[in-house]
Amino acid sequence: MQLRDSIRYLFALSAVLLCGCTEPPPPAEAPEIHSPQEMAVVFDVDGTLTPKVHAVRKVRPDAAAVASALAGKGYRIVYLSARVKALSSGIPAWLSENGFPDGIIRVADTAQERRHPAAFKAGVLTELIEQGWNVQYAYGDSSTDFEAYAAVGIPREHVFALLREGKKACQPGEWNTCLVGWTEHVDFIRQSVPPVTYD
Repeated sequence: MQLRDSIRYLFALSAVLLCGCTEPPPPAEAPEIHSPQEMAVVFDVDGTLTPKVHAVRKVRPDAAAVASALAGKGYRIVYLSARVKALSSGIPAWLSENGFPDGIIRVADTAQERRHPAAFKAGVLTELIEQGWNVQYAYGDSSTDFEAYAAVGIPREHVFALLREGKKACQPGEWNTCLVGWTEHVDFIRQSVPPVTYD
């Protein structure tokens, strides 16, 4: 191996070790549907569960509390991210370390999906809906999130926008409420979101 190749190899290895990067997680298979009434909630990750799109190590206060409250009411949780490939592998561990409930995790797999996050997210949700999932609530911080949610028919009343840290307004789109943070939403979940019931 020539010196130049050795340097390139060491540089690439260092980059992987510094960011903890490996291959992104494989797409999680949707659990078998036990009832046509089985309900789900979708969360964008970056800028929604984190305070900013690029703040991939930080978590918004009470984000996990909201997801856990919904899971406790019987809703399945779906996490979506169009994060760059080099950083997407850390999402499962980050969710677990920060107390988020288990759920389906789907990340953009190709450059095309990352360039077109609305189409990527709508495609994932369409696939789940075709398998029998009933997506009832959705959370995001980006216009592309809201575009994806509208495309698959999630009612505007059940879509919530998160205000990005340092911004004065939520991004435009079809949503019900612009949330400054998650803390104000915990009581809404506990008091106003009905539990999932089966016949």
